[in-house]
Amino acid sequence: MDSIPVRLDDVDHRILAELTRDGRQSVTTVAQNVHVSRAHAYSRINRLQDEGVITRYMAVVDPVKAGLRSSAYVTLKLRQHSWRELRERLAALPEVHHIGLVGGNFDVILLVRAKDNVDLRRVVFENIQSMPGVLDTQTFLIFEDVDTR
Repeated sequence: MDSIPVRLDDVDHRILAELTRDGRQSVTTVAQNVHVSRAHAYSRINRLQDEGVITRYMAVVDPVKAGLRSSAYVTLKLRQHSWRELRERLAALPEVHHIGLVGGNFDVILLVRAKDNVDLRRVVFENIQSMPGVLDTQTFLIFEDVDTR
């Protein structure tokens, strides 16, 4: 997944900070908070979308209130050259909320959210560990989530 950095200035960074804080605010509100005209904010936001800096807008959901009472980071060790195929399979699991290819003692880290520990066990043992190319997993239960965004 190669990506070329986009040149961003202070206005771009302030717009991104505003939209990260509240992606539902109007362009007019963003413009007022960033101290630029509405037309300027609108063109900047469109450019940031066109260049792939802003990839999507989404709601941040409290997992416990949404019925996902069990969360864990699951690390995976993979068979060499299995990443591309596994990435697609892992992304297809609705319980997998984040996938990171990393360096270190394991190859991949997942954020997995499930209804309860029984459901979490099912996802890890039946879905993830059974995938071809997965050599080993380790599960770290999350006792408390703090979203810093």
